[in-house]
Amino acid sequence: MARTLRRRWLRSLLGRFPILIFMSNDNISVVRVRDLLMVTMPSDPDDATVTALQEKVLGAMERHEAKGVVLDISSVETLDSFFARTVAETAQMVGLMGGRTIIAGMQPAVAVTATQIGLTLGKIETALNVDRALDMVAKEPSRKKLQ
Repeated sequence: MARTLRRRWLRSLLGRFPILIFMSNDNISVVRVRDLLMVTMPSDPDDATVTALQEKVLGAMERHEAKGVVLDISSVETLDSFFARTVAETAQMVGLMGGRTIIAGMQPAVAVTATQIGLTLGKIETALNVDRALDMVAKEPSRKKLQ
C-alpha cells in the first residue's frame, strides 16, 4: 500500500515539476525537484533506515546545492525516540548548511506520540501534506542565511 501511494505521489510530481535526479534505497526515496529535495519515508522505519535518511539527505544537500528538504512522513505510522531525534537533528543540520526543512504529512497518532515523548521541532516547519509544503516553498523561496 505504501509503495502504491509513493508511486502515485511521484507520478503527480512528474506532472507538476521537472524531475532532475532520482535516488532510491529500498526504504528511502530522495527526489530533486528544482532546488529542493523531496524525501519519503516508509511506514515503519527501522534504525538503519533512519540513519540512512540522515546520510542521504546531507549528502544530497551538498552534492546538489539544494535550498531545502521536504520530508514526507505521511506513511509513517509509529514514532520512536530515535526516529524523532534523528529527524530533528537532520533538520537542524540542513539548517546549518543553509537549507530549510519542512516536515509534511504527520499523522495524528504520530503527532500525539511526538508530543508525549517531548519532541520539540524548534524552527522546523510543518505542513499538513506535500502539496501544502510545496505551496510554502513557493511563497517563500529563499531562506535567510545565518550571519
